[in-house]
Amino acid sequence: MKTVLVLCTGNSCRSQLAEGYLRHFAGDKAQIYSAGIETHGVNPKAIQVMAEDHIDISKHTSNNVDEYINIPFDYIITVCDNANENCPYFPGNAKRFHHNFPDPAKAKGSPEDVMDEFRRVRDMIKVYSKDLVTRNLQ
Repeated sequence: MKTVLVLCTGNSCRSQLAEGYLRHFAGDKAQIYSAGIETHGVNPKAIQVMAEDHIDISKHTSNNVDEYINIPFDYIITVCDNANENCPYFPGNAKRFHHNFPDPAKAKGSPEDVMDEFRRVRDMIKVYSKDLVTRNLQ
């Protein structure tokens, strides 16, 4: 079984969305973790938009990357430039992937505009996660 870490700045939105989709698509082929350079708590809007797609991340926690420094990851996925630039060194031969997704927590406008941005980013992360699983965890 492969081990995967998804890393972003605050482990509140993008990495939580990716963790949910990677778990969904990988099934029992991988153990998925997510963490942040900092911890900001899981964003309720991230929980909401994932529930709209029938994936429950309501029990996820916001974790600091330092909690996982001793796990020998096979894959480390950074989902924002800040995490990519500040990712600590992990011993071993983990394969690194990076994609800078927009931060939906920074969306402005009406409540519906903000939720639309969460959905847009969710959908981008869904496609990315499915592709990553298909290419690397099958």
